[in-house]
Amino acid sequence: MLTDTSAHKRDTAAFAGMVAEDPVRYRARTSPDRPALLETATDIALTYGEFDSLIGRCAAALLDLLAQQGESADGPRRVAYLGRNSIAQFAVCFACQRIGAIFVPLNWRLSPQEITLILADCFPSLVLYDEEFASALNRGSIKAMPVAGPAGFLGLAAKQTPATPSYGPADQTCVILYTSGTTGGPKGVLLNARNLFFSAMNFAFVGDVTADSVVLCDLPFFHTIGLVALSRTSMVMGARLIISDRFAAERTIATMASEELGVSHYCGVPQIAAVLRASPSWNPAALRRLKAIFLGGAPLPPVLIERFLEDGIPLVNGYGMSESGTALHMPLDREVISRHPGSIGFPAPFLEARIVNFDGLDVEEGGIGEIWLRGPTVTEGYWNRPDLTEAAFTDGWFRTGDLARMKDGVVYLADRLKDMYISGGENVYPAEVEAVIAAHPGVADVAVMGIEHPDWGEVGLALIVAGEAALCDQDIQTHCASRLASYKRPKHVVFVDTIPRSASGKVQKHILRQTYSHLSSSTSASGPSGA
Repeated sequence: MLTDTSAHKRDTAAFAGMVAEDPVRYRARTSPDRPALLETATDIALTYGEFDSLIGRCAAALLDLLAQQGESADGPRRVAYLGRNSIAQFAVCFACQRIGAIFVPLNWRLSPQEITLILADCFPSLVLYDEEFASALNRGSIKAMPVAGPAGFLGLAAKQTPATPSYGPADQTCVILYTSGTTGGPKGVLLNARNLFFSAMNFAFVGDVTADSVVLCDLPFFHTIGLVALSRTSMVMGARLIISDRFAAERTIATMASEELGVSHYCGVPQIAAVLRASPSWNPAALRRLKAIFLGGAPLPPVLIERFLEDGIPLVNGYGMSESGTALHMPLDREVISRHPGSIGFPAPFLEARIVNFDGLDVEEGGIGEIWLRGPTVTEGYWNRPDLTEAAFTDGWFRTGDLARMKDGVVYLADRLKDMYISGGENVYPAEVEAVIAAHPGVADVAVMGIEHPDWGEVGLALIVAGEAALCDQDIQTHCASRLASYKRPKHVVFVDTIPRSASGKVQKHILRQTYSHLSSSTSASGPSGA
């Protein structure tokens, strides 16, 4: 048990009014000349005072544009943004908060059809877009405007006088963050100013972010790590944020190694960490200014942690989601990381967490249960989906759908509740099998899922991306034989060129199930492992 379940439900109303003002406004008053932002694509640098002024001008431009759209009958107007990371996008996010509108960052990796579905769901009054993605935008009746160019939004904003902020209450939604949709269609997570503030504070605590920190962000702003954990935390703490428009291993390494910039914080997903370390430019000696590389979004193979520790750079594992921001995290302690490889650590300070079994009771040490969360960082629900909102909460606790166990006082992620399968009456957690297979030196990436079997209910399918060395089915089976019980070993092994993942690094298993459902066995086997 991680917390006393007899404690009274947290009174979130106690935080009302405390955090309605955005952090840039405060920093502009107290330290206007302090460096705030650097945009790597353009080398544009802004102080907190300059960024505050830009936000004010963007707010004024939005007010003009939204006034042309008339009144909204269904609450605060939405402003969608389809574009790569930029100072402009970050400014629009804060500008929406200052005028009581809702910022909706769109995933530019989605297909035009998927983007259209999201726009139909949130129906924004305005869509701002980068020209790069103009062809992906089916505007229909929605007003759309390019960000750059002579007739673009930034040109209009440059002519404005900064608007006087008119903040809504701390519990009014100011961001809708669409989930990555690993189990199907995306849903809009409602985040208010209170959620964003305490989520930022959680990452500041667990990541030791201070006013002297320099944070590099190349994870997209349509994801909670990019928009909140890295970027908003930087503004709350008065740190300097380096905004990169994309991940490119060589450029990322060069930026982290720059003595002039002095990057102290970088965050990614396990796949990014693996790509960085495999790069010809990887030079651990040049990265000693990093406190750590922070990872989340997908299970972290212990073998990868060990390799980075050998380089003298700790990989700090964590767990969070759009609905809660940073929820659990390992401490910045190499000895603790080494002693608990793969753990997602301890609950963040502004959050309560439980591990709960199927009967709603806290599990004992070592038992597996669902992670439940409660606190001021947790969403109040989903846009236009009261059914999903109701299903997501039990007695005020948010049910994450993720399974975990606690061992020696720290938490280990087991798997998604929906990804667990039952083979021969035994529960199998794909993440456990994936971690074993990923430890094989010839495996570059792996995903495991259950598929139907007439005798055993379900058996495992392992999809594997091989590294440079040739691999075969028997290599994987031999590797697993001494490391996994027979019912956990995959019956089917398929080698693929790539594994579909979301922007947060999660395997999109709904796509894999559609693609490989034909492998469901139609004949009996001697056991779940085929042995």
